[in-house]
Amino acid sequence: MKILGKISFLFLFLFFSITILRAQEDPRLAKTTVDDASKFTTAGSIGLTVSNFGTFGDGFAIQSPVDQPSCEYPKGSGIEHLFVGGLWIGGKRDNGTIFVTSGARDIPSLRDVAAGFEFTSSDDPADVVRERSSIIDNPFFDPSAISHQDFIADFTDSNVVVPGTTIRIPQHTPINMSVHLESYAWNFPFADAFVILNYTIKNTGRDRLNDVYISLWADMVVRNTNITPPRVGGPFFQNVGNGFEDSLRMAYSYDFDGDPGFTESGLYIGMKHLGATPQANDTTYKTTANYNAWLFRDSADPVLFSPQNDIDSYQKQVQPLPPLLIDTVIRGRRGNFMTLITTGPFESIEPDSSINVVFAVITAGKFGSDPNDQDTFQSRQNLYTNAFWAQTAYDGEDRNGNNELDPGEDLDRDGQIDRYILPTPPNTPRTRVVASDRKVTIYWDRSAEESVDFISGRMDFEGYKLYRTRLAEDLPGRDLLSSLSLIAEFDSTNGIGFDTGFDFVRLDEPVTFGEFITNPFTGEQSPLFYYYKFENDNVLNGWQYGYSVTAFDQGDPVINLDPLESSRLANVSRVFPGSPAMEEQQAQSQPAQEIKVGVYPNPYRAQGAWDGNLERERKIYFFNLPSDSEVRIYTLAGDLVDKFEHHGDTYSGEGIQWFEQFAGRGGIFAGGEHAWDLVSQDDQALASGLYFFTVENLSDGGIQRGKFLVIK
Repeated sequence: MKILGKISFLFLFLFFSITILRAQEDPRLAKTTVDDASKFTTAGSIGLTVSNFGTFGDGFAIQSPVDQPSCEYPKGSGIEHLFVGGLWIGGKRDNGTIFVTSGARDIPSLRDVAAGFEFTSSDDPADVVRERSSIIDNPFFDPSAISHQDFIADFTDSNVVVPGTTIRIPQHTPINMSVHLESYAWNFPFADAFVILNYTIKNTGRDRLNDVYISLWADMVVRNTNITPPRVGGPFFQNVGNGFEDSLRMAYSYDFDGDPGFTESGLYIGMKHLGATPQANDTTYKTTANYNAWLFRDSADPVLFSPQNDIDSYQKQVQPLPPLLIDTVIRGRRGNFMTLITTGPFESIEPDSSINVVFAVITAGKFGSDPNDQDTFQSRQNLYTNAFWAQTAYDGEDRNGNNELDPGEDLDRDGQIDRYILPTPPNTPRTRVVASDRKVTIYWDRSAEESVDFISGRMDFEGYKLYRTRLAEDLPGRDLLSSLSLIAEFDSTNGIGFDTGFDFVRLDEPVTFGEFITNPFTGEQSPLFYYYKFENDNVLNGWQYGYSVTAFDQGDPVINLDPLESSRLANVSRVFPGSPAMEEQQAQSQPAQEIKVGVYPNPYRAQGAWDGNLERERKIYFFNLPSDSEVRIYTLAGDLVDKFEHHGDTYSGEGIQWFEQFAGRGGIFAGGEHAWDLVSQDDQALASGLYFFTVENLSDGGIQRGKFLVIK
């Protein structure tokens, strides 16, 4: 039954997107509304899909042009924490009639794909998910941005038919509420594992809504999709544990025993209520949160049953699970639980009036060494830390969280609480990374040294840290970027820290590579200069390494804050050391010598350490290639197996499944190397044997020949 539910979500996205095939069958169903679920957070370590029709997470439905993360953490790991979630609004009219509008819920069947998905976007082509950023050189920079990556979306429950179609929304009675959603994500290391969801909910109808409850519902699940693809099988949904922290207003889930050995780095997901602003005359609302849970599509359990109508759903919002039941039935038990966290009641929402409710989706790695199925206080320490920073971001100037401006809290002296303020580390350094033979060179600028901390107002830059991943951390079941390890540190000579100074890495004269910085306010461009350089020698050609440069500050003893560091992921580069292009080597060799093209590893043995698990996740490298060349591979009989062109200035591993699976896009290669996946032009895997190759220099027509051996 669960598998049908998951598949049906794919159909839901087809209904709620531009559906060409359906329109061909019936022109009346041509979709003109713009339902956008293509946006997902990339600023920090969490990849969360955010839509403009009341959902978050993508239900593992979006595969093109990339297999989009639903709620992936750490970024690039393939560990998903969420199938789908959505906003719920419940309340009563003056006559006592109960209404609940839900953005998402456990889907009953393929024939009822849209039931419970009751928010829609408008038919305005511009009404998609918009993006903005507070990072000054980001393409989406906007001075009004709150975080490093804001998403903005608007949706409504007023429609009974999907706008622009004749498709009715099943079992839906509108409350007539419009929702303005803003999501916030940061790349700070202490704030990169949560996304804040800020909902402004407006009554667009003519009737008052009373006793209002606002909830987040989610089907939370922790699963390593690199090990078990998300569209294969269904039992993993049963392998989730759940819990609730009343004092933190946070529900959470964790991997109980679904992917042993492969989900430790992304064990927990939480949904936390951060705060709310009711109407000015509301005497009812208190900042609290209720927790409820039920088994997927359960109709028999008297308590853990799945709500089937508005009255059931409202009762789930109003009546939380008793603490004793949470401790005896929910905690320590694996199961296919749906989670609902609710705040309310709000006394009312008058016509043309609004309330504001804010939640956070929080992820965390497991702390300590307790087994997966042991949900201990120690295990949740990282989750608590990330929840603290999410709450700190929401509180902003309201440092003690009492919703009042106390003496010393009004930092900008505007007489109101400014939220979404975090202490700021220095700006992320701009970097350029160059791959060469058994060496990687990192250059960076000095923009971080001019950073001003928002809270303290001081230019408190202290130094730089360089990170590199460990060898083979890009293999299946592992996460390359979370394995970044410190390899060097340099700090100012000011009596703080190690006082190493910067002489070891400072260039005598700054260098530029023809890059420019655009001033977002004036549009003027200026050359980008690099002032520092670090060479990392004795790395292995052909293997993947991640490199990052961060800047850190002096901390703030006034508020008892340790030194803050910029994000390791903001400028991380995936690098593949290797041979430079043939022309570059010839120009540098004195006296000039012939450069031979070759292949490694040779012989190639299947199931080597740097390959993936699948036939198409294999690779060998051609090296010492001319910067513009054509490679042809032949059998002993002279039959053409495959051919490809190499262009060293632009090559980044495209067309090879290994890089798509384990390296993402934009890998940095040396100009003389090109990978091949041992798959023929007829889409056949290469058999064991001896093969010949030719390399033609497209600049002068020169040809070199060679051979390599494949052993399977």
